[in-house]
Parts: sequence; C-alpha cells; structure tokens
Amino acid sequence: MKSLRWVFAAGAFLAAAQPALAQSVYGVWARDDGLVHSRIGPCEAEICATNMWVKDPQGPEKAGDRLEMTLKEDSPDHWSGAAFDPQRNRFYSMTMIVDGQRMMTRGCILGGLLCRAIGWRLISR
Repeated sequence: MKSLRWVFAAGAFLAAAQPALAQSVYGVWARDDGLVHSRIGPCEAEICATNMWVKDPQGPEKAGDRLEMTLKEDSPDHWSGAAFDPQRNRFYSMTMIVDGQRMMTRGCILGGLLCRAIGWRLISR
C-alpha cells in the first residue's frame, strides 16, 4: 500500500507525451492532502513527476522520489497509460485529467483491482 501511495504522490506522468499535455502539466503541483509538492517536467525522453517537498521526511515518500510516465491523449483534457516508480521498481496503470489549475490522477495495480485517485492544484509554472 505504501508503494501505491507513492504513485499518487508524484502526481502526473508520461513518455510519448503530446505537446499540449506537457504544457498543461509542467509546473509544481500540490497534492490536495497537503503532504507532497511535485514538479512535473521533462526527464530524458519522458515526463516525470519528482517530489520537491514532503511534509513527513521520515515517511515512505521522500523528496527526490520520481515517477516516470507514458500516457496517450484520450481527449483534450484526459490521458491514460502507464507509470513506473524506479524507487520501488513498480509499474502502474494510470489516468490523468487536467482542468486548468486542477489535476486528478488515478493509479491502479493488480490489473485494476486496487486503485486510488488523488487531486492536485497548480502552485507555479
């Protein structure tokens, strides 16, 4: 469960990114529970979410943790695909919906049997 929590801490997510997606998600996002701030931006050939700040540095999520994402556009504000957590060597299916200054991510493991959705708000671009 701790590793599933991380998939949502990092926030959003992708490798074959559409330019519109990159522009709409690049920036620093705060998770709605106030426990994590993540920067979304390019990393090598992908887009990654990297934790910039965590409220509890002794917890399972750490500053510097990264999530690498490969998403495809389903509609202008909705993407789906996969995410990889290199710290835990885990893969997740995921979806992301961006609406201006708000974002919702949903990640699943075990073939979609265990899923969690997290809300985010944009702090800065």
